[in-house]
Order: sequence, then structure tokens, then C-alpha cells
Amino acid sequence: MGLTVAPVEAWFLAWIALVPLWVLVASPAPRKTKLLSALLWGIGYHGIALAWIAGVHPMMWMGVPWLASIAIALFCWAAITLWGAVLVTSWAVGMTVFSQRSGIARILIGVALWCGLESLWSLGPLYWTSLSYTQSPHNLVILHLGQLSGSLTVTAAIVAVNALLAEAWMKYEGSGIGGWGSGIKDQRAAIRVFASGCILFVTLHLVGFGLYNRPLVQQPETALRVGIIQGNIPNTIKLYPEGLRRAIAGYTEGYLTLVDQGVEAVLTPEGALPFMWSEVLRTSFYSAVREKGVTAWIGAFGEQGQSYTNSIFTLTEKGEFSRYDKVKLVPIGEYIPFEQVLGGFIQRLSPLEARQVPGLPDQIFDTPFGRAIAVICYSSAFPEQVRYQAAAGGQFILSAANNAHYSPSMPAQHHAQDTMRAIETERWAVRATNTGYSGIVDPHGRTLWISDINTYELHAETIYRRTTQTLYVRWGDWLTPLLLGLAVVFKLAEVYVSYPNSNAR
Repeated sequence: MGLTVAPVEAWFLAWIALVPLWVLVASPAPRKTKLLSALLWGIGYHGIALAWIAGVHPMMWMGVPWLASIAIALFCWAAITLWGAVLVTSWAVGMTVFSQRSGIARILIGVALWCGLESLWSLGPLYWTSLSYTQSPHNLVILHLGQLSGSLTVTAAIVAVNALLAEAWMKYEGSGIGGWGSGIKDQRAAIRVFASGCILFVTLHLVGFGLYNRPLVQQPETALRVGIIQGNIPNTIKLYPEGLRRAIAGYTEGYLTLVDQGVEAVLTPEGALPFMWSEVLRTSFYSAVREKGVTAWIGAFGEQGQSYTNSIFTLTEKGEFSRYDKVKLVPIGEYIPFEQVLGGFIQRLSPLEARQVPGLPDQIFDTPFGRAIAVICYSSAFPEQVRYQAAAGGQFILSAANNAHYSPSMPAQHHAQDTMRAIETERWAVRATNTGYSGIVDPHGRTLWISDINTYELHAETIYRRTTQTLYVRWGDWLTPLLLGLAVVFKLAEVYVSYPNSNAR
């Protein structure tokens, strides 16, 4: 499963990669074997998919010694990997406790448990490797199921198909892996279940294909010519005098060039001008916007008492128009979880002395062109943040990120996250990053332009503002509660049917 995402991107493996784990967990194997298998599967998937996190090393530019830098990188990798592995292990525990019998009940319980756990997981601070993102950005057809009930619709599809294939395998072999099982083979039933899995796979893709093929109605009056600046300021110098000079010069020059190309607005990356807003007001970039009158969305720091926020500001010829503060902060990098307990042992990975605080989750982001959907870096992985803004009238997505200091697989995965958000909300997405990948994604998830990595780039593109609302935007994730409710009903029915039999015996 770890090979389904960047850098390998073998997305098709997701439709079979859960089969061995399902077979083991559903077999009469010892409980320890089941839980250990789930733990190892989770480590394999999340560890491989998140290997880029080790790219925080080296951190000598922040004053962290070389050995400590490696230790911190390995700790971050291990912690986030184990956090994901806990989800898989919890699923195995739930399957062991609640689903002993084969058939539709076990499949429904398994799918509902996985979706329920992912939904619960998304409420916490660490959420990136949902099974759904294994299909992005390549399998756009199946990703359109996200328009029905969000990304967990895709997760449910993957788990369900894997479950049917696993159940078919167990019926065909009459045993689980390692010889556990009844030893009773039922090859005809195996063929029927296997065929059901194939039919479900094709049906899901046909539904997605139907959604993918719906034409996009683009009214000329909704067109918006947007420019992107990818500043390419390495993290090692970004917050120091050389980086600050390069940022001001590069973003000012890029803004003026794009204005000459006829854009109506310019988007810069997260922290493009790494100053407090009061200092941005004294830069040449600010003066250029006031002079030219073309709107700019600037990544900078917002002041909030003795703390600061990571924000996007809308700047017009009249000055600051609006501001959106980053909601989802990166643990360790931008804040210390359980700071009162861990603060004495773990230092935040930032050379800034002030404490960063998150923005309110119910923010909206108005612009001179209508309401936008603001996404700052890590927030791309949290569908509800984007859905809320779309339901509140957001007409297009503005995604600003840094993405520096990691291997190319991280920005590729980030692009995959934004692709999913564009499809789910049926909105155009404009992505501006510091070092790549910046891009333009249409409401069907098609990447119309993507930058190179570690280069300075400018790009102009016409997007369209949209007010349509998908089923997901209107109702949210309704599928997961429905699956959990059905699973409870099936389980109660299973208990009711078996209870009289046990009394008779």
C-alpha cells in the first residue's frame, strides 16, 4: 500500500494491498498474530508513504547539532508512522471483537470500522495518509466518488473491494494464511464472491466516470485571470537576511511581471514574505501593489497579541482587504503537543521566538472577486476545512504552501491532496508553493499546469468562480454514519439469530 503514493505512485495496488491483512484478521489465527500483523501492515504503509518526513534533517541552519538533527528526524518519522499504525491495529481489534462470522456482515463491519476510525483520526492533529489519497492524482474517475460523501467514500470503496477479494480467497483455499481455518473449500462460492468484487470495482468506476464526464459550465463573467509566483527561497536562508532580501526582490519583480501580463490577482506561497504584517507594509512589494492596483494574496505572519499566526492577506490598492489564519498547525514544527508536559523536553522546530497560534476553524475569506476557499499548507489534508468554506460560499480554492526542505515526494503528495479537495468541492484550485510543486487544478481534478521543483517560476492562468454545491458540500460525510448504523443493525441481527441456537444447544 505504501507504493501507491509518490514517489512510486502505483495507485492500482491499493485495490489488492489490503487482502493479505484482511485474510489474517478474519482467520482463526491467534489474536496476537492478528494484532502484530495489523501493526506491521500499518508501519509498512504509513512508514513508506511518510518517509519524506525524515527530510527535516539537516537542521543545522536552525542551530540544531547534526546528531540531534538526525534524532529529531527519526523521532518524527517513527511517531507519525506509529500513529497511523495504531489506526490499523485498532481496526484489527474491532474486527476481532465484533466480526467473527463471514459474509456480508463481516464485510460491512470491516468497511464501517475503517471509515469510522479514519473519520475519528481526521479530528486529531496528524492526518495525511487516508487510504483515499492512494488514488490521487491518477485515478480521477474513482476520486469523483468524493463528490458524494467526501474522501471516505473512496476509502470505503477500496476497503470493500479488498474485502470481497479476501473473502473469495478464503473460500477458495478453505483456510487462512498459515493453515488456520476450517479446511472446507467452497470454490463455487469463491467464484461468486470474486465476481462480486470485480462487479463492485467496475460499478464504482462507472459511477465515478459518470460524474467525471459531466461538462463544466463556465460563464465568461466568472472568469478570473490569476498569477502564481513560486519564489524558491530555501528554508536554510528563508528567515535570515539573505533570504529576506531575495524574497522581497523576487516577489516584487514577479508581481510586476504578472501585472504586465494582464492578471487580475496574484497568489504567493505560505510565508512568502516571512515578516510580521506591520513590517510587510514597509516593503517594496506592498508599495508595488498599492501603485499597480492589482490584488495580491500574500503569505505573511499576522500579529495576535504576543503570538503570531501563519496567514494569507488580501492586499488591494486600498490596503489590507481580508486575512485568513492557518487553522491546522504542524505538530513539533509549529507547536508542541501537550506543551505543558512536553515543552521542557521538546523544542519547536522554528528559529522564530514568538509562539504560533492557530486560526479559528469557522473563518471565511472574502476577496474583491467573491468569497474564496483558503488552504494553508497542512490544511490540504483535512477535507472538512475545505468543505466548510465551500458550503459557506467559497467559489475557488487558493492553496498556499512552503514545501521546502523535503524530497520531491512530499510536494507531489501535497498536490494529490489538493486535487482531491478540488474534485470534492467541484472548485478550481490555484496552488502556490515556495519550491514546488505549484499548479492549477480544474474541478475534475485535471492538472492544467504544474511547476518544476526548486525553481523560480511565474505562471498565469484563467480559472472560473463556481457556486455549485456537490452532495458532499451540502451534507458532509453522511456515508460513514450510515455504514456504522448498518453495521450495528447487522451485528444485532447476527446476535439475535445465534442466541436461540445457543439456548437450544
